[in-house]
Amino acid sequence: MNDRPSTKPIVVIGGGGHASVIVDILKQQKRDIAAIISPDDVSGRKVFDNIHVLKCDDDISCFHQNDVVLVNGIGALPGSAIRRKVNEFFKNKGYSFETLVADTAFVSPYAVLFEGVQIFPGAIVQPGVIIHSHSVINTRAVIEHDVELGEYNFVSPGAVVCGQCKTGENVFIGAGATVIQNINLGASSAVMANALVTENLLPNQKVYAARAVIR
Repeated sequence: MNDRPSTKPIVVIGGGGHASVIVDILKQQKRDIAAIISPDDVSGRKVFDNIHVLKCDDDISCFHQNDVVLVNGIGALPGSAIRRKVNEFFKNKGYSFETLVADTAFVSPYAVLFEGVQIFPGAIVQPGVIIHSHSVINTRAVIEHDVELGEYNFVSPGAVVCGQCKTGENVFIGAGATVIQNINLGASSAVMANALVTENLLPNQKVYAARAVIR
């Protein structure tokens, strides 16, 4: 929890948009990126230039578990379990995950981040916040005071979680959504883009934004 960043080389899992943001953060921090793992062609993304590409997950065996740390660069959609399945595959092989905080994010020294948490540029994490393992706080999202986020939460760009909220695991909060204070979000619930949440959500429940009227 809240350990200083590792000095070990990093292997990034994934070669899409989420991974590109992670690699950009790591490059700005002058971290050593040993490889990315992606079965897809990544040549169209300049941010991956000059980084060694492994084509399948099993290729991680070329790095000993004690010599590298991993960062999961796979994004998430509501109800998706891919990130978790990928993490468990590598954790079962003995690998550990880096906790990543962008230089332009604000994370209070009185917040607690567990293994594999990712905090993207411009995000704000206030005092008293607890973010459990492998949750993602995307660009310019705000996590207010005394919030506790469960494992594998995905908070999309520009979302706001107000003070003293609590979430279960695998919760998705969409872009621009707002969760008012003292709300509980059950495991695997989803707050869709631009929705306003004013009541607790049960496990697996979804809430949508009101439709805009187009004239």
